[in-house]
Amino acid sequence: MSFAYLPEHAENAMLVLELAEKEAAHLAYTHRTLFAQSIDLQWVQSLVEREDLAEKIDAFVSRFGRLQDHIGEKLIPRFAALLGSEPKSLLDNLAYAEKTGWLDSAETFVSARKLRNLLVHEYMAEAELFLESLQAADEATHMLIDVVGRVKQQADTLGIGN
Repeated sequence: MSFAYLPEHAENAMLVLELAEKEAAHLAYTHRTLFAQSIDLQWVQSLVEREDLAEKIDAFVSRFGRLQDHIGEKLIPRFAALLGSEPKSLLDNLAYAEKTGWLDSAETFVSARKLRNLLVHEYMAEAELFLESLQAADEATHMLIDVVGRVKQQADTLGIGN
């Protein structure tokens, strides 16, 4: 008898996938509502006076970072283990995810992780840098949500998805 996956890892893999799907849905909502606005340098500069916009940025950054962490620290490692891969460093896991097709580019994922620090601190200090970071996070959000979808597709292909 041969397995396409290690059944002893299926339950943990599905638990982290379900959480990732919820986090991705929350991020998608915040992303949609935030980027429905025209975001330019003047908009960024207004964040100091507009607590409602600053709060939306905080929600976006929090959800963006939380999904990144979950994908890198839990989702990819648990699905890699499901497929028989030994525990590895984050970079090794990202390379594995790229090889399996869950992620287009490990380098892009690492770059997106660096955005979080810029998004957390820069709108109060450097509006132009924050605007560039926010625009990059717009693109990175699509990548993160796509990773969750690809892993879900893998689970479905293996016959362990709902």
